[in-house]
Amino acid sequence: MSDNPTNATSNSNATSSNAASDQTDKQSNAKTKSYSFQAEVAQLLHLVTHSLYSNPEIFLRELISNASDACDKLRFEGINNGALYEDDPDLHVRVSLNKENNTITISDNGIGLTSDEAIDNLGTIAKSGTKDFMSKLSGNQKEDSQLIGQFGVGFYSGFIVADKITVESRKAGEPVDQAVRWISGGTGDFDVEQISKESRGTDIILHLRDDALEYLEAWKVKQIINKYSDHISLPIQMQKEVWQEAPEGSEESGKMVLTDEWETINSASALWTRNKKDITDEQYTEFYKQFSHDFEAPLAWSHNRVEGSTEYTQLLYIPAKAPFDMFTREQKSGIKLYVKRVFIMDEAENLMPSYLRFVKGIIDSADLPLNVSRELLQESRDVRTIREGNARRVLGLLDTLAKSEDTADQEKYASFYKEFGAVLKEGLGEDAGNKDRIAKLLRFASTSTDEATVSLAAYKANMQEGQKAIYYLAAESLSAAKNSPQLELFKKKGIDVLLMTDRVDEWALNFLTDFEDTPLQSVAKGAVDLGDLQDEDEKKAAETATESLKPTLDKLTDTLKDKAKEVRVTTRLVDSPACLVVGDQDLSPQLVRMLKQAGQPVPESKPILEINPEHPLVKRLETTEQFDDLANVIFDQALLAEGGVPENPAAYLKRINNLLLG
Repeated sequence: MSDNPTNATSNSNATSSNAASDQTDKQSNAKTKSYSFQAEVAQLLHLVTHSLYSNPEIFLRELISNASDACDKLRFEGINNGALYEDDPDLHVRVSLNKENNTITISDNGIGLTSDEAIDNLGTIAKSGTKDFMSKLSGNQKEDSQLIGQFGVGFYSGFIVADKITVESRKAGEPVDQAVRWISGGTGDFDVEQISKESRGTDIILHLRDDALEYLEAWKVKQIINKYSDHISLPIQMQKEVWQEAPEGSEESGKMVLTDEWETINSASALWTRNKKDITDEQYTEFYKQFSHDFEAPLAWSHNRVEGSTEYTQLLYIPAKAPFDMFTREQKSGIKLYVKRVFIMDEAENLMPSYLRFVKGIIDSADLPLNVSRELLQESRDVRTIREGNARRVLGLLDTLAKSEDTADQEKYASFYKEFGAVLKEGLGEDAGNKDRIAKLLRFASTSTDEATVSLAAYKANMQEGQKAIYYLAAESLSAAKNSPQLELFKKKGIDVLLMTDRVDEWALNFLTDFEDTPLQSVAKGAVDLGDLQDEDEKKAAETATESLKPTLDKLTDTLKDKAKEVRVTTRLVDSPACLVVGDQDLSPQLVRMLKQAGQPVPESKPILEINPEHPLVKRLETTEQFDDLANVIFDQALLAEGGVPENPAAYLKRINNLLLG
């Protein structure tokens, strides 16, 4: 289990928590102390307890999953310390029903919790981006439930059906009298006290609300376990019920009674170890929801056993929605590593390239040692082989969706690209071996469509006769791109231009200079050269204008020497007086701004100012007495048109006013 409160029975390297700092002794009993929930937890609990979920039975899936994770943790720790098993080596999860007290108890004999871990794990959300996540909650129940589904609530899902939860736990290896009891009504506080507990592991006791008493029926609980948790590799047990006839002569009817025997409810075999022909789509989906704590079904998955120099099983899923923290540095991998079915670690980031960090799944290796560490994962040849195999498998799965003629698959790929397209582009710079495969998966808007549906292959197939390059323009928004002066000549000639508006685009395209031997060319870099698509008359007119405007160009160059490294005539403009471009080897203004915002050093460079010799403002430069003002205004307006801001806005406004008054 991961060390956050969605996994209540996990092991954790506990540190001092927000909850601990809010400690207040409210009772005279020194053994019992009360704490306040972290603010984000309190907000989350409020949403949960107000019936945020339309499917309340998932609480059982979440708590059984946590219990299973706790047992996995003990199995891993027990590799090097067999004494942790004490006298109870058979790991299991048990579900008990008590109709007299209206309680359900989910018990495990896994790793357990110390008192400090209970305070930290159950009182705070130890997860990066929590505040950002909370800020996105809108109060709309449907939208918020989807967000919380992405975040995962694990243990807190118990409050969907319970008005009080009691947790009793003893850490494996700790003395019997060093157990802990944690109690909360799901409001602002929770109580913690030290208790004695003979068995190791954790008991989570749900005190059911009156509207949730249906979950005291054994048949219903078994049905839920079979639906959501059948694939759990540990036995999930309930007390066996038998039919007891009424005493002879009694007016009472017979009834089901509990025995002391525990029976296993699930099939208790890891789903990824089964033959995929024997697994239904529903089982794949429910397994994904269980281990990922995602409330939405995945878009697609791939299940394979890989044999060769390195043997492993991979079960990889593409989620439907991007996690809220996908672009934070702390965002972790969604891959769980097993070795010969023994759980080793969560968030095994070395098994999947960073640009595929949205993928969730299971890797079960037959070759890695059971005591594998994160340090060893960084150096292992087997791990590199697995990572490369996983990348190829995911890209192949995406390629199948992208090429499919099935409408449902096409919609899935469109949905995937909307959520994860920007992250996928990172692969152009991170994975040279798969660069061409990634390039085929990319989609862009263009001057002919606002939707990101145009592939590089489709663009190339529709190029005009004589067109030698794939033209693109990067901008900070679709609106800015569509209205850029640099597109005017292309629009006039009906040449489609790809519009790129993701922050990562320009960085990524530094690594993709051509597509299937056709060069990619930014329309905002270098001099415009349409080759055979440009009329000879246009070229001659530009040459003539350059000669006739030479005095004006020289004067502009001198006036703007601190802003522009060159001023020249262009044929790319139709309606605008000027535009800014950069040299073929220079960084674009958008990329410069992005690097500066990221705190990266950026070499100083000046743009090139291109002017339209036919525009009235440019012609006015030849006769005006306000040359300096007009020259600077033309430059600053070109800067504004490409998303920049004048270096001195006050001076810009003053020059505008001078021109209006002059």
